[in-house]
Amino acid sequence: MLSVQAPLDLGLAFRESREPMLVLDPDQDRVVEANPAAADLLGYDSAVLRGMPASVLHPGQLPTLIVFTQAVQAKGRWWTHALTPRHGEGKTLRLEYAGSLLLSHAPLMLVTLADLDARRRRQVDAQADAHMRAGLSEWQRMERIFRDLERENQLILRAAGEGIYGVNADGVTTFVNPAAERMLGWSAADLVGRDMHATVHHTHPNGAHYHHHDCPIYAAFRDGAVHQVDTEVFWRRDGRAFPVEYTSTPIRDRGRLLGAVIVFRDIGPRREADERLRQALAEVDSLRERLELENAYLKEEIRLESHHQGIIGRSPAIEATLRQIDVVAGTDATVLVTGESGTGKELIARAIHEASRRSDRPLIRVNCAAVPRELFESEFFGHARGAFTGAVRDRVGRFELADGGTLFLDEVGEIPIDLQGKLLRVLQERSFERIGEERTRAVDVRLIAATNRDLRDEVRRGRFREDLYFRLNVFPIAASPLRERPEDIPLIAQHFLKGAARRLNIAEPRLTEGDARRLSRYAWPGNVRELENVIERGAILAVRGRLHLDLPEIDAPPRHREPAPAEPALAVPTETERRARDRAEIEAALVLTGGKIFGQGGAAEMLGLRPTTLASRIKALGINRRDLLNHR
Repeated sequence: MLSVQAPLDLGLAFRESREPMLVLDPDQDRVVEANPAAADLLGYDSAVLRGMPASVLHPGQLPTLIVFTQAVQAKGRWWTHALTPRHGEGKTLRLEYAGSLLLSHAPLMLVTLADLDARRRRQVDAQADAHMRAGLSEWQRMERIFRDLERENQLILRAAGEGIYGVNADGVTTFVNPAAERMLGWSAADLVGRDMHATVHHTHPNGAHYHHHDCPIYAAFRDGAVHQVDTEVFWRRDGRAFPVEYTSTPIRDRGRLLGAVIVFRDIGPRREADERLRQALAEVDSLRERLELENAYLKEEIRLESHHQGIIGRSPAIEATLRQIDVVAGTDATVLVTGESGTGKELIARAIHEASRRSDRPLIRVNCAAVPRELFESEFFGHARGAFTGAVRDRVGRFELADGGTLFLDEVGEIPIDLQGKLLRVLQERSFERIGEERTRAVDVRLIAATNRDLRDEVRRGRFREDLYFRLNVFPIAASPLRERPEDIPLIAQHFLKGAARRLNIAEPRLTEGDARRLSRYAWPGNVRELENVIERGAILAVRGRLHLDLPEIDAPPRHREPAPAEPALAVPTETERRARDRAEIEAALVLTGGKIFGQGGAAEMLGLRPTTLASRIKALGINRRDLLNHR
């Protein structure tokens, strides 16, 4: 490689030549040598020209300069009119460049300059005569311009990975590079001379016709602006569309718009990659939002299941319960709510949560009686994908869902004893691991448990861990059965009546004093839940605004029995005797039906009760079907 710092000695002929000549080094982007004629033409001193970057001599024309020098290197000789150097005084010169390689000093090249304006002035008449004799049309002149453009850019066009093609002002294709042939499925011979828009750009992605007047490619040689588009498709020869990103650049000649050059690329693979990334990010967002969505859903579910807004009643038992709620709500102490089924244990738990500092976080409920034994651990702690057969995705456990809030374990006595130790560990250490995952997760949960069992008796029987019982029984609250607070029954019944009328979209029936007395005399083994069912059924059966209360234990006329000889008339059974009788009848029916409650041949059908009523009584009486069937 020759240094541009030392002048290159090309001999007397170079220096004394009347033809302006430059020596260029394309690799270094430098003018290596300039003869006096070139210095005069370009308006620079020879010493200034020597060492000047060629790109500075041709400002804004680096692509054209590269095309010219690569063409000289590839062909040995090349010429162009496209380069317009800047004169030393700042004006732009129109010159013809004729380049050839200096084989003894490669990659240097000798460039001879000719002033086109001067030549044109000398030859204008001759050219006019020649044009007239040849009868060249404007079409032919434009074709020549495009052929010149194709020759000068051939090397770049063939090497480019993007599709490139040119169109004239009529939209007719003038050249197509190999990359465009590959993407479009057409050969250059098939496309040159054809309407390019009608061939590859004729239809929108939605199948609608794409008119020429709306095409940004054609707009480039109408408004003279560069148009960039990335929302359209080109159509291959086989009729398939593919998304493209293209730039349409106008071509000018002496101020006239003659056509456009279009550079495009297939962005289908990029869009597929973007879509995969979008899906991955959406999955991340989904996982991030999943906790909030599940919390909101579960919180709303609990609110919907609780048809009333608060605890209703004015009895001493309710007032005592409310005082206990006020005392414990401001703490994070674990609460154990005990009481018969249907006494509102969940309502008490909700009242504690909503009065606590955790009220802005969810109250998550787990009905331990409804969770299959083999799913308890997954329900509480969650699992990782692939932890066991069927675990196709990560699952968030209820402890994690309740983080920062309150976890309500209903029917806590139903938790298998082998899992009670894991529950105790979480309560003590405030951390857990998902199934199939080694990562330990910290959790901040306030626990409220509820049961209709006597957990102390369960501990004595070995069915409940004593240490877990003590951990849960920090602050016990007993939910009073409805029969112990008859003064609350009319208030609760009226509340349920309004809710039932609203849900059934009927006029609210009247609750008379007689109805209230009848309701207050009933023992309500199913407690508040049974009262709600009776009121809703009465609203459905109401006639002309009068409730129809279906209380067979009260409404049925007493059976006439002859007193046994020498014995007084039968006394009315006490509540204890009635419960014992009910228990014996239910246990007998369960044994005869194999523990089946619902459906044909079930215990409910045998006893003439609604299945839900029977299920409530089974819970109220503390009957364990599994133990009953095992012992029989």
